[in-house]
Formats: sequence, C-alpha cells, structure tokens
Amino acid sequence: MATASDRLLRRLEWRLGRRLDGRLHGAYRTLWHGSGIDFTDLRAYTTEDDVRHIDWNVTARLDEPFVRQYTEDREMTAWLVVDRSASMRFGRAAGKESVATELAVALGRLVARGGNRVGAILYDNGSHQVVPPRAGRDQVLRITRELLRTPAAGVPGATTDLAAMLRLAASTTTQRRSLVFVMSDFIGEQDWDRPLARLTHRHEVVVIRVVDPAELELPDLGLILVEDAETGEQLLVDTSDPLLRGRLAAQVGAREEALAEGMRRAGVDAHRITTDQDLLATLVDMVRRSGRRRR
Repeated sequence: MATASDRLLRRLEWRLGRRLDGRLHGAYRTLWHGSGIDFTDLRAYTTEDDVRHIDWNVTARLDEPFVRQYTEDREMTAWLVVDRSASMRFGRAAGKESVATELAVALGRLVARGGNRVGAILYDNGSHQVVPPRAGRDQVLRITRELLRTPAAGVPGATTDLAAMLRLAASTTTQRRSLVFVMSDFIGEQDWDRPLARLTHRHEVVVIRVVDPAELELPDLGLILVEDAETGEQLLVDTSDPLLRGRLAAQVGAREEALAEGMRRAGVDAHRITTDQDLLATLVDMVRRSGRRRR
C-alpha cells in the first residue's frame, strides 16, 4: 500500500512532467545553475552580471570592470532549507506548512531529475533535522517522509530565530558551492539579513517567502479570538473596526517594506507565494524568471 509520502511524490511528479517538460535545459542541467568552480576566462562586465564575480585586480589595471567566467559543473548539490516553526502552521485551506512541503518536494524532484544531489535542513526553534545530500528518487522520497512528519516541539513562547536557521544552513553547506532554497514566512526575529548575505556570498540562494492572504489583508469576520502562533498570546479583536483595519494595514505595509529592504541588503530577490496560488503555476513562473536572468 502506498504511503502518504509516495502518493504526494507521485502526484507532484505527474504534474511536474506535464507542466515543466520542455523547459529543462539539457539532460543533466537543472533550471537553476551554480557558478561552478573552474575558472575559464574573463570578459567585460554587463549590468546583468553578478557583482561578486568582478575581478577587481583586472578591473583596476584596465580601468574597466571585468568578470570571471567559470565552467559550470555537470552535477550540483541543492539544499532545501524549510522553516517548520509554529507560524508556518497558520493558513486557511492549504496552510503555509503544507505549501512549503509541496514546494520543497517539487523542487527536490526537479533538481534530482538531472542526477544532482539534494539535501534538506528542517528547522524549528530548539530543534532541527539535517538530511545529508544524495542523488536519486529515493532521496527525494526520504525528504518527503521527513517533511510529512509532525515537527518536534520548538521552544514554547519563542519567536522564530531566522538568523539561527540561516547560520545553521551556512555551517551545514560548507563543502562546496551549492544551490540553496530557503522557504519561510520570515515571521520572527528581524536580524536575519546579515546571515542571509553570508549564505548568498558562498552559494546561489533562492528565497521563497510563503504567506497566507489573511496576513496581508485582515478579513472582515466580526469579533474573533486570535492567537499568536509563535508566542501563544491570545487577543479578542473586532475585525470590522475600520480604525483597527487601518492600523493593521499600516503595520503590514511597514513589515513588507522592512522585508524588502532586508532582502536588498542581503542581495537576494525573494519570491512570494501565497497559500491560495496554484503552486505549479508559480513554480513555472519562477523557472521563466530564472531563465530570463541567466540570459
């Protein structure tokens, strides 16, 4: 009898095959490319280039920016860093945790199709699990099983330490340059931009922020009891109060601006996925955007 992890992986494989076949770039290449490790040549800098690849010695001698080119590895290692804290269990219909799980499995299978290795870091405050990278469908199935398990209880009453999650990712992925997917709602302590920048300095990082529409615009449900998923604090609020809705909208705007600024400081373009979106359509759009950036 097929397990829940088997059924989920098979369903996503079928949908991936229909939606993404023809978008893969060769038999072994993946949709996102690392820089490789073998230097091959220099060329003049263009506005689409990553500034981290500028050769400053050559630039200083010629008084014109030049970038280093590298041979792309035929095989690569990808890491799935998944936030499994209490706030990720919030959401109507398919909650944020469910969306992050399906997205991680889809990305893992997509990367593994080219014979690449996939590993995972599943994080909650006070507990984490590391699945070492390996190749093959069985590895993706193992990650799927771990993602479907109920996460161990984190530190009660504590907000998510996103900086600790990113430092864990940096210390775990030290062996070689990798492709790192970070999936989180980014609700927690706000000192994550520097650890994210350090992770980005070493690896190609794709940040995927999972949010629920109710976190962006408060639904008018009358008088309700709300609970902070991270701290457990409860509060009775009137969601139809225009003053309350105005204050919350201002707070959401300020939070979104602060998140965007933190991503800019870290040098990352974050993808935002809401729980009511078509997951595979969003993944296809990410592939398209990645392809345009490479060209």
